[in-house]
Amino acid sequence: MSEHIAHDHQHDGIDRRGFLRCMAWAGTGVVQGQAATPAAAFSFVQISDSHIGFHKAANKNVIGTFEEAVRPINALPQRPAFVMHTGDHVHLSTLGEFDTVQQTLRTIKTDRTFHVPGEHDVFVDQGKRYLQVFGHGTRGSGYYSFDYKGVHFLALANVEQAEAEGQGLSGLGRLGPQQLAFIKQDLAGLSSDTPLVLFSHVPLLAVYPTWGWATEDSTQVLALVKRFSAVTALNGHIHQIISKTEGNIVMHTAASTAYPLHRPGDVAPAPLVVPAGALPRRIGIRTVQFVRGTSSLALKDESLA
Repeated sequence: MSEHIAHDHQHDGIDRRGFLRCMAWAGTGVVQGQAATPAAAFSFVQISDSHIGFHKAANKNVIGTFEEAVRPINALPQRPAFVMHTGDHVHLSTLGEFDTVQQTLRTIKTDRTFHVPGEHDVFVDQGKRYLQVFGHGTRGSGYYSFDYKGVHFLALANVEQAEAEGQGLSGLGRLGPQQLAFIKQDLAGLSSDTPLVLFSHVPLLAVYPTWGWATEDSTQVLALVKRFSAVTALNGHIHQIISKTEGNIVMHTAASTAYPLHRPGDVAPAPLVVPAGALPRRIGIRTVQFVRGTSSLALKDESLA
């Protein structure tokens, strides 16, 4: 398992599988579009790490920056089919914090909102409040799958089980045998040319295991998706943009709508305090478009500055 990977800010070419074409700057949300024919075109939005309830020096107005991230989403020329929040909706897992997140998400112009849990969503009560608010229709600790216009989406929960074993907030992510069995069964009937998108909070590919920026049983996921030609993993947790390829999986982490974290191996996995005027440049949204006919996925990250 790799101990550390560098930031990749040169996403301006097509990778060896011809699947991803990226233009990455700095951002928090992901807007992803797919088009095989005009009838199949759609977009979705990923938001991550809102940390509602945080009020320290790195950002004393996380509600405000969360609301700022919503504005460019509502200004998109194409209404997203759904929104996916990839965890750490809240900071202290209070019902009031969860309610604030709900109220803000309801202002987004979209048809449906999906969620996966982050460690801050579950560490107080093993995810009971998170599941009460956002877990409807999910299995176990909050995992599930769905299909949309030819793309198969897996929404994974890789924080709650690790916390239940007492590894603490910096422990490795973990899927666990029950969820791995679900993934195996879920993928069994799919054609190998079905595009897969995997959502989780903790990165599925190792970024910096010393800080818990990895998933301990992710190799089993890699084995289960190995036969698929195009697999994209979209994660949160580390509050910064890093891309990594391992096997046939291409992973992109997202920045936070709240604040950045230190780079891997730099000081600690703690909030990074930047000058007030610089914060909007460290958070924003990512616009992604995928055209099936050309097998390319273009990412463009835009800050809130």
